[in-house]
Amino acid sequence: MQNTASHLELVINEQSQALEKISAAEFSFKPDPSRWSKKEILGHLIDSAQNNIRRFIVAQYEDQPFIVYNQDKWVEVSNYQQWNEKDIIDLWCLLNKQICMILRNTAVSMQDRIVQTQESHSIEWLAEDYVRHLLHHLHVVLDMEPAEYP
Repeated sequence: MQNTASHLELVINEQSQALEKISAAEFSFKPDPSRWSKKEILGHLIDSAQNNIRRFIVAQYEDQPFIVYNQDKWVEVSNYQQWNEKDIIDLWCLLNKQICMILRNTAVSMQDRIVQTQESHSIEWLAEDYVRHLLHHLHVVLDMEPAEYP
């Protein structure tokens, strides 16, 4: 998981500056009322980080914890569309730095512990999937080539 943490840290360092260059108008633009703005997509990544932090920690002391969340409701209730752009970017960065620390401090003996989401996965698998998921959404926010995500 050291490699996953290093990869995530690289993404944070490279992409946080790119996120700061997005204009407020572009960050808040909603393509239609039923789709998220770039600001809300980054908010979704904040919610994902919070839920995965919980998964990575709780799985180390509970047997097969069941941790899921309703991503649409989290974005709706958090009302990211009204947030200041800098605050969203800063929170995203800090939560992901926390994930890097958690992953680096996860003992090898803990990496195979199982977390129940919609399916059962090891902490290690969830960490790798977390980065794939994050990249998939960042590519949308930053208008980059799509990153494949199952």
